[in-house]
Amino acid sequence: MLYKEDKEYMEHVGQLIAQPRVQKLKTITHHIYSNRLEHSIHVSYTSYKIAKKLGWDAKSTARGGLLHDMFYYDWRETKFNKSHAWVHPRLAVRNARKVTNLNKVEEDIIIKHMWGATLAPPRYKEGYIVTMVDKYWAIKEAMAPVRKRIAKRRLFHRKMLKS
Repeated sequence: MLYKEDKEYMEHVGQLIAQPRVQKLKTITHHIYSNRLEHSIHVSYTSYKIAKKLGWDAKSTARGGLLHDMFYYDWRETKFNKSHAWVHPRLAVRNARKVTNLNKVEEDIIIKHMWGATLAPPRYKEGYIVTMVDKYWAIKEAMAPVRKRIAKRRLFHRKMLKS
């Protein structure tokens, strides 16, 4: 993946990605066709590139994006008194604090990344990036099989037109 070749990005999150508690996210299905670690890295790296391009706090954006879904339960099976959209960010920030110290921007990114499904908007501009990028990747990951079917159909039609 391209993110591994980005030295600056890896300086910000490489040690976090290597943490056993973060690696455990690899074992959890997320958005049907992805795993939680893969999703978190997609969100983190895409958000990092946007924040860097805008001259914003790219390090906090990368770290908050990586840790935004650091929870270990299957939300379809485990139920709480409050909604999953409200509960999981709070569990994620608690779990993230167990692997690293978080600054205020990183904490806010993690807690507020479900804005839209929850009422409280992000306090910092970097949080808006992660919130929107999270939605983008959730849709892209969930739609992966549909995109593959469409691509196959296009290829089939191109071959038919050539013959």
